[in-house]
Amino acid sequence: MKYELTAEREYDIIALGRACIDLNATEYNRPMEETMTFTKYVGGSPANIAIGSSKLGLKVGFIGKISGDQHGRFIEQYMRGVGIDTSNMVVDKEGHKTGLAFTEIKSPEECSILMYRQEVADLYLAPEEVNGEYIKQAKILLVSGTALSKSPSREAVLKAVSLAKRNDVKVVFELDYRPYSWNSPEETAVYCSLVAEQADVVIGTRDEYDVMEGKEGGKNEDTISHLFNHSPELVVIKHGVEGSYAYTKSGETFRGRAYKTQVLKTFGAGDSYASAFLYALISGKDIETALKYGSASASIVVSKHSSSEAMPTVEEIEQLIAERPVIEAI
Repeated sequence: MKYELTAEREYDIIALGRACIDLNATEYNRPMEETMTFTKYVGGSPANIAIGSSKLGLKVGFIGKISGDQHGRFIEQYMRGVGIDTSNMVVDKEGHKTGLAFTEIKSPEECSILMYRQEVADLYLAPEEVNGEYIKQAKILLVSGTALSKSPSREAVLKAVSLAKRNDVKVVFELDYRPYSWNSPEETAVYCSLVAEQADVVIGTRDEYDVMEGKEGGKNEDTISHLFNHSPELVVIKHGVEGSYAYTKSGETFRGRAYKTQVLKTFGAGDSYASAFLYALISGKDIETALKYGSASASIVVSKHSSSEAMPTVEEIEQLIAERPVIEAI
């Protein structure tokens, strides 16, 4: 089964939200207290998804706010360099800084992220800085949960979603739950539910859906029965090494298996999954194939040092699908 998108638009995807700096530990298998060197990359879920999508050959635009300093210029130059339209990236004039994420790689099972997210530029994107004419040019508007965590970015997302829905632009909501960005789980549940119910496609991990639903140990069946009473047509729920499921409003269920890989770190998997999954849908592939693309892309990125820089090509994804065995049911 294929997912139908508007045929002709200037952009395949316009992503909205955070673009920040990842500082990934260059030294593996040690705690951050003992780590002396880090490597700088562009980071942030929507930025990573935009980069991954552009590397796969899609036409991608980005809406976001970046700091008016060296870090902001690095982000804009890198994203423009990989083919993303950055004309709607706004430079902050109020002195807000770029968010920083320091990563710790103790082992493949023990990875953590230390975030500096106070008063960061991306959360100051204002509704008036969201251009409706720009959004009209996209097949898909991609928004992520972290941009909902503070105002005025929250209102900018809600405005963008409203504009997309009025102009036959599909809304893809990547839950991207980061607890340190929010005041409380209750606040998260309110705003993520609000956008999920308006979206056309929702993507997240089982744990992220649990936060949105305000409960633990939620069941996929309950999630989809609620969301399919609203706008969503396609809901993707990821279960880590157990694979992922895609559910359609018309009643189909598809399962994607995770691929065996040499895991270096765990972060970046979700963003690479989303970019390849959406690439496959936009390219006219069926949903089952899109799940394979997402899983294959995630397995490539978790085996490499960066997130954005490691985003694979179509050829790398297809080669992995052809050659690599899947992880059987656990």
